[in-house]
Amino acid sequence: MDEARAFARTLPRSSEAFVRGRVKFRIGRIVYLSFSRDGSVMGFAFPKAWREALVESEPDKFSLPSESDMRYHWVHVRLDAIDAEELHDLVEDAWAFCVPKRVAEEYAAERGYRG
Repeated sequence: MDEARAFARTLPRSSEAFVRGRVKFRIGRIVYLSFSRDGSVMGFAFPKAWREALVESEPDKFSLPSESDMRYHWVHVRLDAIDAEELHDLVEDAWAFCVPKRVAEEYAAERGYRG
C-alpha cells in the first residue's frame, strides 16, 4: 500500500484523501484508487466492459466490487498477489482512465510511451 500511495502522489492532478477510515486517491472528485482499512486490498478504476474478463483470468488476484459498487468502473486486487511492476501499471492505468485525455497523453509523451 505504501508503494502505491507514493507513486499515486506523483501523478498529475492526483490528490490523497482519508475518507471514513480509508485512504483514497482522486482526480478532482473522481476516486481512482481506494484501499481497504487493513491495506490488503486496493480498489481501482477499470473499464466495466473488461472487468469480468480480468477477474476470470486471475481470480486469485482480482475480484469484483460489492454489489452496490458494480455501477462504478471498479475492480479490486489483493496487494500481496501482485509485484511492484504490476502495482505500478494498475495505479497508472487507473489514473489515466480518470484524468482528462490530454493530461494522460502529455504524461505518456513525457515518458516516451507510445499509444
